[in-house]
Amino acid sequence: MSGPVRFALIGAGGIAQSYVQAFEKHPNSMVAAVVEPRSDAAQALSERLGCRAFANHHELLKADVSLDGAIVCTPPNTHEEIVCDLVAAKIHVLCEKPFTISSGVASKMLDMAAANHVLLTMSSKFRYVEDVIRLKSLIASGVLGQIVLLENAFTARVDMAARWNSVPEVSGGGVLIDNGTHSIDIIRYLLGPLAAVRAFQFPNIQKIAVEDTVQLFVKAQSGVPATIDLSWSINKELDHYLKVHGTQGMAVVGWKESRYRQHSARDWVKFGNGYDKVQAFRDVIGNFAKATLGLENLLIKSEDALASVQGIEAAYRSLREPHWMPIE
Repeated sequence: MSGPVRFALIGAGGIAQSYVQAFEKHPNSMVAAVVEPRSDAAQALSERLGCRAFANHHELLKADVSLDGAIVCTPPNTHEEIVCDLVAAKIHVLCEKPFTISSGVASKMLDMAAANHVLLTMSSKFRYVEDVIRLKSLIASGVLGQIVLLENAFTARVDMAARWNSVPEVSGGGVLIDNGTHSIDIIRYLLGPLAAVRAFQFPNIQKIAVEDTVQLFVKAQSGVPATIDLSWSINKELDHYLKVHGTQGMAVVGWKESRYRQHSARDWVKFGNGYDKVQAFRDVIGNFAKATLGLENLLIKSEDALASVQGIEAAYRSLREPHWMPIE
């Protein structure tokens, strides 16, 4: 790279702060502009990063700012307008998950990006966690034997009453679209394309307009099943978020340590140090930055972004019509 890759950061909320932490530890990329309608938040972030601030993306596109790409960190219901305007201006876009609320909108965005010859992809941090990548290699090596079941759980007690994630018109749903997007993407990454999903909603604990606890059963096209537990109101207090069962062994990806054990062995083998959020976001930025320069392929491609939306759509259909729903 001849110089740092220059990004606009669209949004200054919680997820944007994670990107800021990662940018501060990234030597080859920088934030050249911040877009945020809350003037105090925009000013604070622009001062921290030493860049210009804009109230909306329209102002940004009219300004004389040299950009290599943009990272969209706004609520899902805003993605269509912002992303389409950016790609029309020939700007590469990394869009935070959930990519969109509907697959029709996702297809429109991706088609528009292709027509304008720019990159558009979804950001899903767990794909960039080093232990998840190592788990994929572990599965492929055959050390666990034939995979027979994958378990995933993202559960915690979080008060969602005052957050946009619990406003259906903004978020597109509740914990299913919010955390479930990560789950669907991880399972596709590890097991390949998905065939069908069956979703169950539990009675809400929180007084919010969207679901706060859901369980999913997923079938990969390879025939391997997976279970997903999602909740904002129940904490299963697990030390891991992924567990893989094989005919010859099992593996867990944990928050603080990842390990595997073959059935013929007594001891566990450590293969990772757990979840490092800054590392994950730093590698998200790095992969996208290099892809904009043609130096690296995107880890999450356009078909992955679309498939994540299709998987969540199928799960919501299963909640409304209680039976297995096909995916993709």
